[in-house]
Amino acid sequence: MYRSIGVGLMSVLTSVCDGGGSSQMAQSQNLSELEIQIHQSLAELKTDSDFSLSIVAANGRQLIHNRGNFTPETRFRSASTSKWVTASVIMDLVDIGVLSLDDHPQDYISFWPSSGNLSQISLRHLLRFTSGLNDEPLCVNLGTANFVDCVARIAEVNNATPAPGTEFYYGAAHMQVAGLMAIIASGANSWNEVFSTFQTAHNLFSSSVYDLPSANNPRLAGGMHVSGSEYLALLDALYRYNILTPTLIETMSSDQLEIAEIVYSPAEEGLDVNWHYALGNWIECSGKDCNTSRKFSSLGAYGAYPFIDRQHGYFGILAREGTLGSYTEGYAVYSSVEPLLQQWAKLNQ
Repeated sequence: MYRSIGVGLMSVLTSVCDGGGSSQMAQSQNLSELEIQIHQSLAELKTDSDFSLSIVAANGRQLIHNRGNFTPETRFRSASTSKWVTASVIMDLVDIGVLSLDDHPQDYISFWPSSGNLSQISLRHLLRFTSGLNDEPLCVNLGTANFVDCVARIAEVNNATPAPGTEFYYGAAHMQVAGLMAIIASGANSWNEVFSTFQTAHNLFSSSVYDLPSANNPRLAGGMHVSGSEYLALLDALYRYNILTPTLIETMSSDQLEIAEIVYSPAEEGLDVNWHYALGNWIECSGKDCNTSRKFSSLGAYGAYPFIDRQHGYFGILAREGTLGSYTEGYAVYSSVEPLLQQWAKLNQ
């Protein structure tokens, strides 16, 4: 899938021998020196956890840095990085016509209220976290709970929910409801059956699973075990428009906050940044106009950080599993070398 560093250098040397000129050799030397600098910076960095950083440029060249025993094949607890995966699975059902972003929970869930603010929630509201389902019952984090019963409990504890679209709240309840819509609409018996169909159809996440707090009651906003290499394959498919339609990917990447007030955002709380939200992923922006930003991510509570940077032409994932709430540490690792990575991507355009 990706061009190795060795192949890239060989092509440059061949070009020089064939009269390609010294400029390509100079660029190759600059690229090699820059990669050494990136590796040195990451090796010398003081951080709280081992990690693996994998990045891929627009031309397919890949750079991997492993710290300690962590590699791209190491499985880790996804935390919120799974939000991007869950949204992709559901958007795949939208792509094939099983669901629509304008659908309501009661269109599929028999016990969901058909009047009041709960009835006005759409799938779009759920994926952009503006559904108003801001209260999260304990069952979302209980492995012994029943998935369907827990969705019913979500409706019960949010009976005084604000009008959909008025508040952004970064939580797990939204995706549990969206997941049950997907299960029923597709005729599946469980979320992992829905996920299995996605895995097979797109040859993605072959060994990944939603199993936290349990496989029977997975937390769709943060309950996967996944490896960096398998997550990177999804980013590759999204970056190159090899999954979903370009229109749906752009919808999935567009600012969805609209008039919603940000009630809770870990990006603001922990990173002091005013990022907006799309469908299952952050738009890394500043100011009010976030549709000009072309950087997207899904930072996890244990510090893993998958991202797509269309402006600079690369994507990647910092895979790690630090302590719960160490997402600021993970983001700091990436940020420490981000200017170097942007230079690297530019040399690989």
